Amino acid sequence: MAKIYKYIKYVGFIIIFLLTGCASMRPPIINTYNDSINNYRYFYISPTSDYTSSSGIYGNKYLVYGGVMKSTNPASVISGILFKNGFIQVNEIIPEHKDETMIVNFAETGRRNVNLGYSIEVSIQFISAQSQTPICVCTAEGQGETEADDVRIAIQRALDPLFKTK
Repeated sequence: MAKIYKYIKYVGFIIIFLLTGCASMRPPIINTYNDSINNYRYFYISPTSDYTSSSGIYGNKYLVYGGVMKSTNPASVISGILFKNGFIQVNEIIPEHKDETMIVNFAETGRRNVNLGYSIEVSIQFISAQSQTPICVCTAEGQGETEADDVRIAIQRALDPLFKTK
């Protein structure tokens, strides 16, 4: 009977260690400057390449079993969020609308070990097409099943607070 209590005590310590040792996602950060995205109607987004990743795939060089392959394009995700919030995407900066156009840039800005895996941090920069000065920079991390999920979640987390205050 003493061995059972010792075992339960040991397992309990491991569970407590895992639960308290796991970090959570850092909160999104929005750095604003002397302007507001509310002053703009149009946006031009710099093209980005796809994040393609997989999870759970195993096998040899001839056969591949199971798993999930996912892909996401950050510019597409950002554009979708901006569409939903009433902005109009342009394929080039039109001189007549330069004062109403913002340029949107995306970058992966970090990775860190968290929750028995890792998270990807992204930053989304909004700058004025007219003055080339920053409007705001939104930063957040994301963690999902694959890197593609990490990036999609991070983008959504970065932009959510920006439009909740709109």
